[in-house]
Amino acid sequence: MYILNSKQIAKADKATINTNGISSVDLMENAATLCFQWLHSRLQGQQIKIHVFCGIGNNGGDGLVMARHLHQHGYNVSCYVVNFSDKRTNEFLTNYNRLKEIGEWPEVISHENEFPEVKFEDIVIDAIFGNGLSRKPAGFSKKLIQYINSTKVFTLAIDIPSGMYSDKSNTDSSTILNAGHTLTFQCPKLAFFLPENKEAINTWEVIDIGLDQNFIETLKPASHFIGKNEIKPLYKPRDKWSHKGTFGHSLIIGGSFGKIGAVTLASKAALKIGSGLVTAYTPKCGYNILQIAIPEAMVEVDDDNALKYFNFKTKPTVIGIGPGMGTSEKTKLGFEKFISENKTPLVIDADAINLLALNPNLATHLPKNSILTPHPKELERLIGTWKNDTDKIKRAQKYSKENNVIIVIKDAHTIVVNGNELFVNSTGNQALATAGSGDVLTGIITGLIAQGYENLIAAIYGVYLHGKTADIASQEIGFEAFTASTILDYLPDAILDLFKQEQQQPQQTEEEPEN
Repeated sequence: MYILNSKQIAKADKATINTNGISSVDLMENAATLCFQWLHSRLQGQQIKIHVFCGIGNNGGDGLVMARHLHQHGYNVSCYVVNFSDKRTNEFLTNYNRLKEIGEWPEVISHENEFPEVKFEDIVIDAIFGNGLSRKPAGFSKKLIQYINSTKVFTLAIDIPSGMYSDKSNTDSSTILNAGHTLTFQCPKLAFFLPENKEAINTWEVIDIGLDQNFIETLKPASHFIGKNEIKPLYKPRDKWSHKGTFGHSLIIGGSFGKIGAVTLASKAALKIGSGLVTAYTPKCGYNILQIAIPEAMVEVDDDNALKYFNFKTKPTVIGIGPGMGTSEKTKLGFEKFISENKTPLVIDADAINLLALNPNLATHLPKNSILTPHPKELERLIGTWKNDTDKIKRAQKYSKENNVIIVIKDAHTIVVNGNELFVNSTGNQALATAGSGDVLTGIITGLIAQGYENLIAAIYGVYLHGKTADIASQEIGFEAFTASTILDYLPDAILDLFKQEQQQPQQTEEEPEN
């Protein structure tokens, strides 16, 4: 699914209007009616007090349409116009008049003394500021947002929580409405996935308002939201006549005294995802551990307690490097020599990233489309300190373009960065906040490349499956009991889930308006 920026959405609106021969008012009526139907199907006429706060732009027009439908269906609804400007859009004025024509006159709020009483048990519909917001709310509109937040009332945001920029960070959280749920039009917004907005965006879902998909394709959006529908076509079925050599040879380089577990987890993951052969290259102190822990893997050894020589004999398809490797001086020197000479595809993690950060010139020697999988502090060492989440993404994009590498930004919504392209993952939860989960991800991605998946596809697919294991397992064992080894246990479930048919929800029928 594409993630469009505010300018692209505006262009798609205009193209849809022109192509379909409809008016912008009709497009608004359709979009807001779908939002009303979503709410009506859940409330089923319950007499809960509903407050609809409308700005004076098109987002406010959506709110006015919803208020009209709610009134016609007999709900206990009050509608307010947040009068922060003298300018009104034509679509807002049209729906303002339509609401008055049925006898419902919105209250106008021009000062904080005019705020209505909102109780915890009420519902607020947020249609104050929309997708095109370019500056922070100020004055009484900012105080209104703060007032609504203070009530802890359930808030349904229309398209985007008020005060949130769709394409960039707004680091002043006091100017953003904290939505309990957001109904967003046509596609998610990039802002939904920025950690700085975590208080404002709880849950959300897309309302398909029928924008011209052919036109959207011509925009060639650079940002994508990756769900099951995007992942399923990536799967490569196995031929009946294949053998272990068909699925490549993964080499996992890592480990040091006391940190052999990391290379063990990564090697297990490469096997579990389907790499035909796996070799672990580790210090001598890890030999017995690996031979016992992973009987399916081969083991080569380096110096006694840390890597020094990087003189493995195997001829791998792909190399995953870094888990538990350490950054001692002898490891650093051996790593630099290895990177300067290596031509094999790489997945780079943990201490290998730290060593890259210590010697930035090494990045020029990386094979094209090498994949880097840093955790936040490793990413900071690599690209520098960022001012906010938008700056973080821009810095990662810059590093990716300059060095022809793919960067996996790990977070609640992991983002795969490939130059200007962003691939935002839909799976995963807080269960993954556990030691070793990154090592497993390294092994998964390495094992996918070994089987012939292109590097970018392997990163996107691997991140999705990694997160899906947590989604499935946490329903059975909770978050706290989840460990990195649990990822390996549930990896088959994550793969099989791609081919499960979704249960169909019963169709909701729209009731006739009450007279």
